[in-house]
Amino acid sequence: MRTVSLPIVLVLALPAVWGCGGGSDGGSSNPGGPSPAPNPNTVTIAIVGERGNQSFVPNPAAAAGRMVVFHNQDSIVHRVRLNDGTLDTGDIAPGRMSAPLMMPAAGANYHCPLHPTMVGAINAAGSAPPPCEGPYC
Repeated sequence: MRTVSLPIVLVLALPAVWGCGGGSDGGSSNPGGPSPAPNPNTVTIAIVGERGNQSFVPNPAAAAGRMVVFHNQDSIVHRVRLNDGTLDTGDIAPGRMSAPLMMPAAGANYHCPLHPTMVGAINAAGSAPPPCEGPYC
């Protein structure tokens, strides 16, 4: 019976190890890497804290009929919901962004259901905010 020394086994095995997951396939993403650049057509609205109609920046946001993301720049969890209940971001942790939401073409009012005094509005570019109706005005 012939024996093979350990260095020869390692030399023969290394190419197989290097070929398994060591390189990039060009299509995989690195979950620890930077986030992809935001879509330039998406409007970002910052959540800055419990400050009434100054809780969101910009407010009103010229974003009727456009995609919007909410970026929580506060130190506590917030949530954004259209006053009519048709859209809801779910909870947004500090430093995180909501998924993109398509705003109604006619504009809309919204609030943070966790902090009901936080109110905002979406309007068309250059137009006045939509009239606020309901308990969040």
